[in-house]
Amino acid sequence: MLFNSFEFLVFLPLVFLGYWFVFKPLKIQNLFVVAVSYLFYGLWDWRFLLLIAFTTACSFASGVLLEKWEGRRKRQKWVCVSNLILNLVILGIFKYFNFFGENFAALFRQFGYDPGWVTLHVVLPVGISFYTFQALSYTIDVYRGQLKATRDAVAFFAFVSFFPQLVAGPIERAVNLLPQFTRPRTFDYDRAVDGIRQMLWGFFKKVVIADNCAIWANGIFGNYEAINGSGLFLGAFFFTIQIYGDFSGYSDIAIGCARLFGIDLMRNFNFPYFARDIAEFWRRWHISLTTWFRDYIYIPLGGSRCGKWKSVRNVFIVFLVSGFWHGADWTFILWGLYHALLFLPLLLLKRNRKYNGKVAENRIFPLPGEWARMSVTFVLVLIGWIIFRAESVPQAFHYIGRMFVPSLFARPNTAFACLYLSDALRLLVLIFLMFAVEWRQRNEQHALAHLHSKAAVRWSFYGLLVGCLFLFMGKVETFIYFQF
Repeated sequence: MLFNSFEFLVFLPLVFLGYWFVFKPLKIQNLFVVAVSYLFYGLWDWRFLLLIAFTTACSFASGVLLEKWEGRRKRQKWVCVSNLILNLVILGIFKYFNFFGENFAALFRQFGYDPGWVTLHVVLPVGISFYTFQALSYTIDVYRGQLKATRDAVAFFAFVSFFPQLVAGPIERAVNLLPQFTRPRTFDYDRAVDGIRQMLWGFFKKVVIADNCAIWANGIFGNYEAINGSGLFLGAFFFTIQIYGDFSGYSDIAIGCARLFGIDLMRNFNFPYFARDIAEFWRRWHISLTTWFRDYIYIPLGGSRCGKWKSVRNVFIVFLVSGFWHGADWTFILWGLYHALLFLPLLLLKRNRKYNGKVAENRIFPLPGEWARMSVTFVLVLIGWIIFRAESVPQAFHYIGRMFVPSLFARPNTAFACLYLSDALRLLVLIFLMFAVEWRQRNEQHALAHLHSKAAVRWSFYGLLVGCLFLFMGKVETFIYFQF
């Protein structure tokens, strides 16, 4: 079930009414959450339910054993490692088996030997990388003593499968989300209204911005050999906006939807395209994933406090793993490597924490230097998204090579892809509207958090957004991160 579907518009009100007015006792309420979450997830493919149930059960059991053997560190270590390996093997089989198999087979063929490798014809379960990492955080946190193991299986199943963030994140930590399912929840009108506002903005970014940008990105990337440099830049620009609108929009919907049910999810995006360098970009982009890698990989490896060369090693490990997390393809690994190379000079010069403050603080517009740094960072990120979007590494280099030619400054010839510049003007206006609102709200939790003090202004803008949803709804596109 997609957020941007008619089924969800029916599903959500029914779940809301049942949650608050029918299934009121905590245990029953949590059981209801599990049931509707499994329904939500099972509508893609009922077989996926077996996998998530198994992952959840193993992680729950690991917590029980870790608590049982408290003080017996060796046994606890074996429990923790075993559950980690089990979950990662499952993830590896479904997501990475064919990648490794095909590449090993290709390597052997270089030496004249055909191993006859057999690939697995399996469907990648939707959101498997998200809920696997969420379940792993529980085992690690219990092992570290940062969280007490729960004996409430229903609450734990609700924590792993909570439908707003099940397939798209944010990747929640057990220390934050699980306790919210173990204590009674009360309806908060103001929090629910704020959740609806955040959902509205998320739908605008996903349905109006991202889905329309997808038309252009798909058309240009699919015909890139016939399009000049400026047209290719336009395609890269629209994909850059698409992936942001798609992912951050989905996160806004998830976070806002959770708030309707009295659940607070962590922030996942902090207006990343206003970043002034790559380090700040990664503190603002997909925050739940970047902090997960920081806390569970980077810091345990020693972080940046273990000497210069080990710090360099740790940076490369984290970025390469981050790239590989996104998909089983060399393009994602190259994308991770690209960002590692951009980040490394900042780390070595100790400038990776330079921009921790607010952008253009106490000013309406950024200073020329801030604007220049944001623009350069945006272009660097845009080039990275070309690598991310390309079907192969050679195609990525070919696309970038064809883009940085004299025709970069000519009129785009996108008509080759049946895309006409006159149709792009409306989309560019809508993109400008999105960034204008987010710039004004850049210090808030989301773009509609404190829109305007006057009710007439707020409601007029809400009406404008709703009108845009109906007038400019693009072709329904699946969530771009479902492949991960």
